[in-house]
Amino acid sequence: MNPVLVWLRRDLRLADHPALLTAASTGRPVVPVFVIDPGLWDAAGARQGRLAASLRSLSDDLQARYAVRLVIRRGSPLAVIRSLARELGADSVQVTAETTPYGRRRDAAVSSRLADAGVAWVATGTAYAVGPGTVLTGSGTPYQVFTPFSRAWRAHGAPGPAPAPSRLVGLAEVPSDDLPAPTLVANDVAVGEAAAHARWRAFREGALTAYGTDRDRPDLDGTSRLSEALKYGEIHPRTLLADLGRDEARGTPGAGRFVTELAWREFYADVLWHHPDSAWHDLRPLPGMEYDEPGVTFDAWREGRTGYPFVDAGMRQLAASGWMHNRVRMVTASFLVKHLHVWWPHGARHFMAQLRDGDLASNSHGWQWVAGTGTDAAPYFRIFNPVAQGLRFDPRGDYVRRWVPELAHLPGATAHEPWSHADGYAGGYPARIVEHAAARSEALRRYAVSRTSR
Repeated sequence: MNPVLVWLRRDLRLADHPALLTAASTGRPVVPVFVIDPGLWDAAGARQGRLAASLRSLSDDLQARYAVRLVIRRGSPLAVIRSLARELGADSVQVTAETTPYGRRRDAAVSSRLADAGVAWVATGTAYAVGPGTVLTGSGTPYQVFTPFSRAWRAHGAPGPAPAPSRLVGLAEVPSDDLPAPTLVANDVAVGEAAAHARWRAFREGALTAYGTDRDRPDLDGTSRLSEALKYGEIHPRTLLADLGRDEARGTPGAGRFVTELAWREFYADVLWHHPDSAWHDLRPLPGMEYDEPGVTFDAWREGRTGYPFVDAGMRQLAASGWMHNRVRMVTASFLVKHLHVWWPHGARHFMAQLRDGDLASNSHGWQWVAGTGTDAAPYFRIFNPVAQGLRFDPRGDYVRRWVPELAHLPGATAHEPWSHADGYAGGYPARIVEHAAARSEALRRYAVSRTSR
């Protein structure tokens, strides 16, 4: 029998995987393949090691459950998938539909090449609970604002999770490249499908109850830490939503708030679907807006040497672990754009190079939310005070002391204002590179000039 290729991308799991389930239902041999695409791999930065760990976990799961091997091939997907289909005599390729600008272009090219060779292209499902581009206004246009989108998205609903295939038949000998070596960091969250489900269960049984308040506290373990698992498809948002629906029905505190956070992820994917250029360009440009070129202050921001402890703690956490708490992502992004007056794509590219959960839609549109050039209606006056943010969301200074050892000698909230303590700089912490009030006034001046240019 002709085998079926299952080309895996952002869906590195066995359960709730419609493309894999569809391939298994044919009763034919199934060949799961992952293509290490140089165009993506070389730009993946910190995600290389994390992706490698996820692939190794999936490979082990396939072997343990089905005695099926994960095939790794390196090269251009256009050449690799066509060549592998010809090599094995496969007459169909199953995929989870891709929604990013690059992924859509790539898949169009590959499916066209396969069609020329008589190989069927079958795209089933997406990485989202509701496929981007599906939820539209009553007039058939995309939503521009989150709140009405989230209402329509909730009303649309999502299908329940599907089971893992009960049986997969593989092929005995399919040449494969070596799995890339995983690189993990100290105190890493566990990797793989089983670990994602275990983390989700632990979160639901624990931190979900206080999620409405603790999600903004980087000094606490108050978030699900599932962003990486969602990024690589180790768990699907359908699975989370099905559980959250039951939690909401029981009145579990925090469940509704978590659904809203998932809706933001879906909203940003929807925005990118309709506006592919917004990946690296302003969705709503600010005419006449003046930006500074990245220079020494940009370097200080990247290295966590701005002199603002809450900002520096976040940037050092990012450099050391490949992850940063979402509240701190907003504060560090705001500091770059509105204190240092640097255009957001410079910061967004740095984040994408460092973040192991780096998601194009969420990252770029999160930055534009901060910069006031995205889906927000009137954000020009929103300028986070990095000291006030630190005092509010890290009230005991524990987060700062963990990531900024030069301030470990300062007790409690004093760590957020070393300049107010007699020996605040005794540990060698740098002085502030800008003064908050002056930087805020300059940002407002520039935004005012831009507003008059519209």
